[in-house]
Amino acid sequence: MPPVRHTRYDPRCMVADVPFITRVRLRYYKSISQCDVPLGPLVFMVGPNGSGKSNFLDSLRLVAESLRTTLDHALRERGGVGEVRKRSGGHPTHFRIHLEFKLPSQAGKYSFRIGAKPHGGFEVQDEECRLIRLDGLGTQFFKVKSGRVISFSGPTAPPATSDRLFLVNAAGFPEFRELFEALSHMGFYNLNPDAMREHQAPNPGDLLLRDGSNIASTLARLAQSHPERKERIEKYLAKVVPGVKGVERAALGTKETLVFRQEVVGAKDPWRFYAANMSDGTVRVVGILAALFQATNGGRAPLIGIEEPEVALHPGATGALLDALRETSKRSQVIVTSHSPDLLDDERIDPDSVLAVVAHHGETHIGRLDEHGRTALRQRLYTAGELLRLNQMTPERPTRKRQPSTVEQLLIEADRTRRKPANVSGGRSSRNR
Repeated sequence: MPPVRHTRYDPRCMVADVPFITRVRLRYYKSISQCDVPLGPLVFMVGPNGSGKSNFLDSLRLVAESLRTTLDHALRERGGVGEVRKRSGGHPTHFRIHLEFKLPSQAGKYSFRIGAKPHGGFEVQDEECRLIRLDGLGTQFFKVKSGRVISFSGPTAPPATSDRLFLVNAAGFPEFRELFEALSHMGFYNLNPDAMREHQAPNPGDLLLRDGSNIASTLARLAQSHPERKERIEKYLAKVVPGVKGVERAALGTKETLVFRQEVVGAKDPWRFYAANMSDGTVRVVGILAALFQATNGGRAPLIGIEEPEVALHPGATGALLDALRETSKRSQVIVTSHSPDLLDDERIDPDSVLAVVAHHGETHIGRLDEHGRTALRQRLYTAGELLRLNQMTPERPTRKRQPSTVEQLLIEADRTRRKPANVSGGRSSRNR
């Protein structure tokens, strides 16, 4: 996390293109007993298979799915709360997710704790949100415990239930709508070439599905709403798969699929090939690029998580993939998991963008690279890929005394300003509403 340069709240120090989620804290989520990690615009989560990289991404995906559908649906997709909360000798019966974020008009923190009931089921034991408006006009908040609203900044609180996230109901108020929209439009991908080759039923295509099974609709929507992004996809595709000149949606009766235009020796014009005739690598690349350049939530997905984008990709094409990741991170936050030295063999990778993930006795540890690793990258003694080959991707040890984050300092300063009496003789105390 960059150092805080302002000791007092100043809306001018906040810009719209900062990372969306700036910090994630997890407690008892699957294999993660606890973690507290800062996130930048482009994050590489690096570690061996089975270390827990996917579990970290899944915690953010659970937030998005709980808001888009229901919390019950999101938990059932994972086998129930018993499969989500961490299993250990201490027998924790709950898990907690805490997020800090920055949005174009507000910043703040949002957290909830989900607990298992003694005879089955679950409940939202507590949920809290605090927002600070970047125009300096005050803070908004709510706090809920076991289906009961404890505090709410608006005039009348919407109803709460113990089996749903309160943010869904609070989103009916404009002050909480921006956060709801951003969290619910996060996209997470573990692409399946077989699902992408299938003849697909048309859908709105506003958000690429996790396995890529609506890729044809997504590209068709993109070609209509943001043709320049469709063009970027085709340019990157041509770099990764020489000879491919384009890709587009093709209707097949009531279904649809992808069709590729590819050069053929001796032919004047490119031939057309359906997705069923293309390799796994080619189909996966289209899915990755569609995930990165898709247009949703006002033109961009606020956060995109992709698991192992380098799979089935030729090592020589990883440079083009990294360029696409870097370009996308200028408008959307990007998190990728990887255990590929080839993808990380690039001196342009920022040492602070690498999160090391290791597992000891089934427990996941996540953190920034330790000081030795960051120094080696800063001084260009090694690339991140070389450190991975040498098994030197070690997370730094958490410190007991943690410095407040930028968002926390903004909220602390807003509280001080709200409580401070106005410096006017005979006047009433000034309070932010």
